[in-house]
Amino acid sequence: MFSNQALRKLIIPIFLDQLLIILVGIIATMMVSYAGEAAVSGVSLVDMINMLLINVLAALTTGGAVIVSQYIGHKDKGQACNAASQLITISSIISVGITLGVILFHKPLLQILFGNVEVDVMNAAITYFVLSALSYPFLAIYDSGAALFRSMGNSRVPMIVSIIMNLTNLVWNAIGIFMLHAGVVSVGVSSILARLVAAIIMVCLSLNKKNQIFISFREIFSWNGEMIKKILNIAIPNGIENGIVQLGRVLLISIIALFGTDQIAANGITNSLVGISISFATAMNLAIVTVIGQCVGAGDYKQADYYTKKIIKITYIGTICISLAQILMLPWILSLYTLSEEVTKLTYILVVIHNCFAIFLWPVSFTLSNGLRAAGDVRFTMVISISSMFILRISFGYILGIVFNMGVVGIWIAMGGDWLLRSIIYIFRFKGGKWKNFKVI
Repeated sequence: MFSNQALRKLIIPIFLDQLLIILVGIIATMMVSYAGEAAVSGVSLVDMINMLLINVLAALTTGGAVIVSQYIGHKDKGQACNAASQLITISSIISVGITLGVILFHKPLLQILFGNVEVDVMNAAITYFVLSALSYPFLAIYDSGAALFRSMGNSRVPMIVSIIMNLTNLVWNAIGIFMLHAGVVSVGVSSILARLVAAIIMVCLSLNKKNQIFISFREIFSWNGEMIKKILNIAIPNGIENGIVQLGRVLLISIIALFGTDQIAANGITNSLVGISISFATAMNLAIVTVIGQCVGAGDYKQADYYTKKIIKITYIGTICISLAQILMLPWILSLYTLSEEVTKLTYILVVIHNCFAIFLWPVSFTLSNGLRAAGDVRFTMVISISSMFILRISFGYILGIVFNMGVVGIWIAMGGDWLLRSIIYIFRFKGGKWKNFKVI
């Protein structure tokens, strides 16, 4: 079903897109560092909550992408188009609801999670959180449209729109930080403007009836309960998984917040840097949904099995190359930041820990599980992901970080244990073949 050329056409733009997003995040973090370590710390704390909420929204787009991909494989264009429109509908509704929730409860939430941080860090976090929340609906619409184009095997369009969005973000960030001296305000406002532009462009492109799959305002402003249910049957378990796993990461951040501003800053910068090492693998996470979704929709599990193994192998090659290259370039990368010697040294250690684990475990921990989800095996992956998070990453992280006084280093070592457990279980699940027994459409 997919030639090597078709796979390259799908994968390369997604990879370039992911790399761009990560690089923009790193550059933005560097820019914020000029506003002081309190600003960096405040942004990094909120970004963990942002990731929780954005991952919940991403679960919706994954649910829509699975349904649309399977209808494409099943050669049912009418249902695929309806699923595409209903994805825009439900993602818009839920994202607006999340935004309102953040606006109403941002202060008590931040106080509960990070009440022990310094006052200037908390003030930066409050400002950035509210501004970030205002961009969620625009991001949800863009992500939905991007998922639809990838489901068709066209990842070039999302890449181009992403370039526009991220360049817009960078330009406004630079103006806000270096010319207006607005600090974290500039980061939040830049996100709103960039995501608004991306959402408008993506909707316009998705309305084009020359596309293999397209949306229509008539179907967007209607309610197809049966189709919404199909999307949510994939999205809800995936959303619960994403949300609880990210919540676990936020709880870990609340532990890291006890270690002081240096360790908070090092953790935040590491989170932005290590995205590079898994950028190719993250792209493969998106690509595998399209490939396996279409194979399963066509009822061809032999090809689904074949392409899962092939994509995992490709993911390993890319992850090894990028992770090792980043470790070699790390001293130069860190020299671009305006950080204390302690933060720089700690960041170096954390990145090396992460990349060593990523080389061996990331593809089977995450890319393989996305292949299982594309086949409809979402509840099993949800249970394993949540259980592994709390059993190993949080409990073991607490023991290493606080009881053994390893600080943030202990938290990142515990992450490796989490990935190892997932990897073992997902490999057995895939080889057992139970993922072939699910019916999505």
